Amino acid sequence: MENPARIYELLLDYAASATQVTDLNIGLVWTVCRAEHTGLAMSPGQPTRTLPWPGTLAGKTLTELAGWITDWEPYKATVAMSAINCSLNRYGLPSGITLLPAPGRANLAVFDHFLPRLQGKKVVVIGRYPGIECYAEQFNLSIIERQPSPDDYSDPACEFLLPDADWVFLTASSITNKTFPRLAELAQHATTVLMGPTVPWLPELHEFAIDYLAGVEIIDPVKLHQTAAEGGGVRIFDDAVRYRIVDLAPGNSMMWLKDQIAQDYTDRQRLTLAMEQWYSTGNKVRFPEYDRLNQITAKLSRMDSCYKRLWDIYSL
Repeated sequence: MENPARIYELLLDYAASATQVTDLNIGLVWTVCRAEHTGLAMSPGQPTRTLPWPGTLAGKTLTELAGWITDWEPYKATVAMSAINCSLNRYGLPSGITLLPAPGRANLAVFDHFLPRLQGKKVVVIGRYPGIECYAEQFNLSIIERQPSPDDYSDPACEFLLPDADWVFLTASSITNKTFPRLAELAQHATTVLMGPTVPWLPELHEFAIDYLAGVEIIDPVKLHQTAAEGGGVRIFDDAVRYRIVDLAPGNSMMWLKDQIAQDYTDRQRLTLAMEQWYSTGNKVRFPEYDRLNQITAKLSRMDSCYKRLWDIYSL
């Protein structure tokens, strides 16, 4: 298993972009970042009146905001996660299963999808999803919640429950709040689903012992922004987003990674040619996109290494 803390280095690799943010909305439940694409992250849920940046985020680059992902201040990290997902969505979504939810329980579509495989299993869910108690009679369900209700376990229970679980459903907000490294390590022997609208679409998550991604595809960015801005929670699943399940088995991850390598290779070729033309005209100052070219080159090297590790697993 890859060192789980490296997830933050990986996110910053993918999020590097000089694209300017056009709009950033911190809603009651969801934070939405808009640039050329739209990115989503769950808001902290901790009211505050003292944020230092209102009125200053639009116009910043995705790279600038993504850099906050390592910050421990929850709102900064949330803004960063939405910017990262905004940048990641330029790649397009991987092949997977789009879930068509039952009316009134759209936010539970992931659990409905896996339900036949959960019968008789020890299932631990990180984060309380509205309505999840309906499954309590169908499998051995334990819920770990940072702000627990009387029926939930508090954070320390993860040390005891996760190593013994058959299935773990891990909220992607754990990346934002920095609990992901430890939770992923504890859950590495279970079948683990990283889920929620905060999920970053990364093929390399296979290296962190994640078996499935259950993130969202945005089907109506305008409606998503409106619903989030008006305080919407599960309502975003009505007509703005749909869950998509992606199996991170080695063969699937390899195909997905290969597509992203090809796209970044094309970008590197474009930048290399532009740099050659820049200096051939007699410019003495540094090529304006020099840093971006270096970022892509380093990222390609890491993706190639990941592909080789997947190949070694797949070919066994």
